[in-house]
Amino acid sequence: MSRALYLAAYDVRHPGRLQAAVTVLKNYASGGQKSVFECFLSRRERRCLLDEVAEVLDLEVDSFVLVPLRRQTRPRPLGVAVEPVDPGFFYVG
Repeated sequence: MSRALYLAAYDVRHPGRLQAAVTVLKNYASGGQKSVFECFLSRRERRCLLDEVAEVLDLEVDSFVLVPLRRQTRPRPLGVAVEPVDPGFFYVG
């Protein structure tokens, strides 16, 4: 199954719809922050994500965009990033 990388972003006006949109996106996301998520999606997953988001948003006042990212495009990082360092162990409690 072939997958493509997308950025999914939203602006939701109502707290209930916002929580529902976040729940939908987290089911498809591989990462993200605030209102933007990275999603590696197959064609079927892309269609399902769009259908599920359309069910929870009020498209009259809320916004949603799904932007495909091309693999041949090199990222241009901005700012100063700190590379994450994994500790020697993880505590799950």
